[in-house]
Amino acid sequence: MQEAPEGLTPWWMDRNVLVPVAAGFLLSIGYGLDWAGIKPVDTVLLALSLGAAGSTFIPGAVRRLLHGRLGVGLLMTIAAVGAVLLGHVGEAAALAFLFSIAEALEDRALDSARHGLRSLLSLVPETATISRSSGLVVIPAREIRVLDLLVVRPGDRVATDAVVTSGRSSLDTSAITGESIPVQVGPGDAVPAGAINGTGSLQLEASADGCENSLTMIVRLVENAQARKGERARMADRVARPLVPVVLVMSALVALLGVLFGDPGTWIERALVVLVAASPCALAIAVPVTVISAIGAASRFGVVIKSGEAFEQLGAVKMVAFDKTGTLTRNNPQVVAVETVSGTDRDRVLALAAALELHSTHPLAKAILAAAPVPLPADDVSEVPGQGVCGTVDGGAARIGSPRWVAPGSLAAVCARLEFEGITVVVVEIDGAPAGLIGIRDELKPEAAAAIAELRDRGVSTMMLTGDNDRTARALADQAGIRDYLAEQLPAEKAAVIEAWRKRCRTAMIGDGVNDAPALAAADVGIAMGATGSAAAIETADIAFTGTDLRLIPQALAHARRGRAIMTANIVLALAIIIVLLPLALLGVLGLAGVVLVHELAEVAVILNGLRAAQGRAILPPLPAQHELSQTAFSSVPPEG
Repeated sequence: MQEAPEGLTPWWMDRNVLVPVAAGFLLSIGYGLDWAGIKPVDTVLLALSLGAAGSTFIPGAVRRLLHGRLGVGLLMTIAAVGAVLLGHVGEAAALAFLFSIAEALEDRALDSARHGLRSLLSLVPETATISRSSGLVVIPAREIRVLDLLVVRPGDRVATDAVVTSGRSSLDTSAITGESIPVQVGPGDAVPAGAINGTGSLQLEASADGCENSLTMIVRLVENAQARKGERARMADRVARPLVPVVLVMSALVALLGVLFGDPGTWIERALVVLVAASPCALAIAVPVTVISAIGAASRFGVVIKSGEAFEQLGAVKMVAFDKTGTLTRNNPQVVAVETVSGTDRDRVLALAAALELHSTHPLAKAILAAAPVPLPADDVSEVPGQGVCGTVDGGAARIGSPRWVAPGSLAAVCARLEFEGITVVVVEIDGAPAGLIGIRDELKPEAAAAIAELRDRGVSTMMLTGDNDRTARALADQAGIRDYLAEQLPAEKAAVIEAWRKRCRTAMIGDGVNDAPALAAADVGIAMGATGSAAAIETADIAFTGTDLRLIPQALAHARRGRAIMTANIVLALAIIIVLLPLALLGVLGLAGVVLVHELAEVAVILNGLRAAQGRAILPPLPAQHELSQTAFSSVPPEG
């Protein structure tokens, strides 16, 4: 397990901050002595200030230049050296100080965002109590292995992802999932690393090693997100990178023309002013500080965003498509009916079904396994996504799946009746003949209607895609307030629907199973409900929710929209500064000191504005005891644009 991070170094102990601060102190004293006419001490102090501030960026700029890379630091270095050669030591020191303090603020901002993310690792306790044949043993949490039995006392944190084997309690998972309501758990329930146990003692079976649990996965995914840039980040890079050589050429031309046709000293100085005025300092940091801050904030309320691109796309989403089972529903399906053909035993139908479903990742499989007696042995089992499972049981061919894949035969009328009641039906087939029906019901999540209503209020359309039959799908969509739905969809068909919607508007797909992976990949933004989702769904998705409360979805959209607005404002400000300062520099209206001051203050403003994106948080009030399901109709016509 990665070690819990040390605390963020206080600014008064951070060398990257102390050096610019010391440079500023020397700069202020030097200017004071200069104003008082005390020479040459003022020049010495200004030179010391220049040396201190320049040490933070000049060596790096030279190293990058030797490797053939140009950067903003090189522009500042040239401007500082040129100012000194022209005798403007004070202006050079001011430029170096302001640039170094802006760079220090940028580094602190990024370090703070990363530290906030990595602090999630501190939710994992350093030690865990393991039950061994010799008794209870306390070991470092990183040494936990899969299948170890953990003993979690009241008030303890869970050291790794696990499943309850005995005991009942409530868990506080708010720091991981963003859900403020304690979760009741008992035997068979999964619990995440970092959750705080309530009043009951629990025995858990580890489902992940101590160094590879859900929290370390979150940190790894979000840190990797920094390497993948979004549209705005790429735009800023496209502008900033070529702008550096353009600025160098422009400044050289100004100096050359000035030497040929005017006063050399005046125009060389003006060329340095142009160099600073056109430097893309603020533009280079306009997006990254915002994206990193926003992604870190989202992770703290249970939304793991894998890339800057995904974050930006999320902020532009106008249409959200939901999978049904495990996403809109509680993911606690239960067998409510078993119908058999004449001469077939109910328990045998369940045992045959369980033999096949034992190898399935579909959410309905656990309902069958919970209701069945001991499963029969099965061979050559294979799953057909969106259809069902087939294999060999007791030497005979067997299949279980939807009525579209396995015909119900003589049980067709019973199948229709169950579906009309909103029950999902699977058909069990033995040696090519239907043997029975299993009716499974999964209730709508209590917050689903509220989440759909909030999305509507934010101008976001919704639809439901499900492989279930039309009758069951219609009943559940009506309860959730979703009018636009498509039933009996195979995985490839779901993906095709999402592709069609993408041509009309920015589209997100939310799911949690293997069947949803193609649609998640096809969407502009694929969102996996991570707490219960399959590995395939989480791996394919751009965003994973560690919790299951659907009200996190509109709040995540609002957070991303706010982040996009901040990024846009930063880019506009950064470009505006260049556009305004450049002609003023060329015309000689502003001198080096004035341009440096305005330019670096703009960079500080961009950084501080970007840090506002770190303020996002989820607010999930408790649901009313009697949650009223909305019947609001949504337009089935896709929005334009």
